[in-house]
Amino acid sequence: MAKSTDGFFDRYGGKYVAEVLRRPLDELEEAFATYMSDKDFLQELDIIRRDYIGRETPLYYAPTATKLLGGAQIYIKMEGLANTGAHKINNAIGQCLLAKKMGKTRIIAETGAGQHGLATAAACAKLGLECTVYMGEIDVRRQQPNVAAMELYGAKVCAVTSGSRTLKDAVNEAMRDWAAHFDTTHYVLGSALGPAPFPDIVREFQSVIGKEVQQQCKDRGIQIGAMVACVGGGSNSIGFFSPFIDAPSPRLIGAEAGGIGPGVGENASRMTGNASREGIVQGYKSRFLIDEDGQSLPTRSISAGLDYMGIGPQLAALGASGRVEFTAIRDQEALEAVSFFAKHEGILFALESAHAGAAAMKIAREIPKDQAIIINMSGRGDKDVFITSPVFRPAKWLEFLHSEIERLESSKDIHDAKIMGENECLTK
Repeated sequence: MAKSTDGFFDRYGGKYVAEVLRRPLDELEEAFATYMSDKDFLQELDIIRRDYIGRETPLYYAPTATKLLGGAQIYIKMEGLANTGAHKINNAIGQCLLAKKMGKTRIIAETGAGQHGLATAAACAKLGLECTVYMGEIDVRRQQPNVAAMELYGAKVCAVTSGSRTLKDAVNEAMRDWAAHFDTTHYVLGSALGPAPFPDIVREFQSVIGKEVQQQCKDRGIQIGAMVACVGGGSNSIGFFSPFIDAPSPRLIGAEAGGIGPGVGENASRMTGNASREGIVQGYKSRFLIDEDGQSLPTRSISAGLDYMGIGPQLAALGASGRVEFTAIRDQEALEAVSFFAKHEGILFALESAHAGAAAMKIAREIPKDQAIIINMSGRGDKDVFITSPVFRPAKWLEFLHSEIERLESSKDIHDAKIMGENECLTK
């Protein structure tokens, strides 16, 4: 089940969209098939990966974590060292290059934690494409560092104020925009979900992660016992798992957002617990946190990138078959993993990636000591400073914020100068 069959992974997937979106989806599917067989396109993509993204990313042996956890050898795939700080750039560059070859001049994207929006904005800046990013109003507030960076790259960031004001609503707005402007615009969907062919496209561009891990382990004689990745929509995990899906081993483990508890509205767990249902939402069939009428239920996670109500169709199918195991990681466990790997390995996990780190910490003793657990560090934790600082150093953080407000309010430069690059979303 490494690829879809007619857009489906077993019973999940498909292309459930309004007629107006069928043409751009069919056009995209045809172009993707053509260019992924084009040697010149693939060579250009490989050069960009090497010189711009910084591939390949290291596979780091974590000696102190290995010793303290007392089980398997712990390795970390360092996607956080990729340009823009996360795995999202792999897909963004691939899709933006594809769109440029298709003659598109404008790119739109949705984003939750901001890493996909940041990566898309950077890719557009590099390739000379106009960029608009839709982001839920709540996520805009809690991920200001990424919003500021997107704007520096020249993107328009549109705060979505409808619905729950998070990732789900950002996807809806992006779909509406694409339907109205598809002649000139390509929608760079950021996760391995949505209507076909997006799940295949995103997995293929992210599979560079898993292919590198496979070769790195072969070169170094590393026997993999388990691979662990966080799962929101599923782009980092499906790319990480991709080369291993059709084999019986290693164990593939997806870490979902367990939030603050098992109740409805307390987490974003689709494959664990009993709150999710099969449904058709945003153009594809999968498992979603929806009620019996198909209306979305509230989600919660300390991580903006994991609080999406659905999961990619391929991961839903792999979970149903048992090939991928899922576990729910609570917010507190993710924070503890951030602290553990920072203090003992000098590596700052993004909150999303820390869910995978926490899952690996739990199973370390289940894996023989001569085997490895590979953690996909899908992103760096720099972006989470506004979330983690109030937890780890609340008094000092509050003092800093007060001092910054005082400085800004008294700054003559702020009051007198026209702010360079001030960004208003004109599409709302």
